[in-house]
Amino acid sequence: MLVYPDIDPVAIQLGPVAIHWYGLMYVVGFLAAWGLGRWRARRPDSPVTGQQVDDLVFFGALGVIVGAKLGYHFFYNLDGLAADPLSLLRLWEGGMSFHGGLLGVTAALGVYAWRYRIPLLGLTDFAAPLVPIGLGAGRLGNFINGELWGRPSEVPWAMVYPPLGDEARHPSQLYQMGLEGIALFVLLWWFSARPRARGAVTGLFLTAYGGFRAFVEFFRMPDAHIGYLAFGWLTLGQVLTLPMILGGVALLLWAWRRPGAAA
Repeated sequence: MLVYPDIDPVAIQLGPVAIHWYGLMYVVGFLAAWGLGRWRARRPDSPVTGQQVDDLVFFGALGVIVGAKLGYHFFYNLDGLAADPLSLLRLWEGGMSFHGGLLGVTAALGVYAWRYRIPLLGLTDFAAPLVPIGLGAGRLGNFINGELWGRPSEVPWAMVYPPLGDEARHPSQLYQMGLEGIALFVLLWWFSARPRARGAVTGLFLTAYGGFRAFVEFFRMPDAHIGYLAFGWLTLGQVLTLPMILGGVALLLWAWRRPGAAA
């Protein structure tokens, strides 16, 4: 049994200005996407140039932040938003929804693709492998913030988080960091290392993330004000993830069945 290390969520305090670890994780994610995107844009099959990557990351960052914050309140905390609208601006407090962020970044990439006359699926195939590093960093931010804890467990690596009592729990944030961050990055980077049928990389991203997320939800506590939706284990996260898996599988099948699709 392990004990949660007492980590100060504030990384740097400059007088009245506090820089939180959670916010820094977003910076890490955006910088990683920018650097990897610049490197990937050198490929002859890239739909964007290195300079266009700068704008792409800006559009994506805006879509992620706005979508994730709005999505959290829409899916999980609509009453909280009505009571405190300014909570939309307090990014360091967490309360960010991946599914909302996915919708936000999809909308942003749609605008970008229209502006530069780039096929949307070609653009999402380019962008998908750039995302997991940010997802993993975000889950590390959740761990530092002491939020999104797992269900009680007796596994040797179970961790006691004192504010929740003496019961050891799965460090589910670290599970998500490993699967949604590291494993998903390796899988997508390997799969996209050579040209694939348009839409295949995007389909794999949706399918793999959805599968990883649905699996980890079995070890993660549901939001206290929502609880389990059915059967004593089904969570809202799993319900929201199901369309991703179905859409991803459908997109993979469509991509591979197109005439002339790359293997």
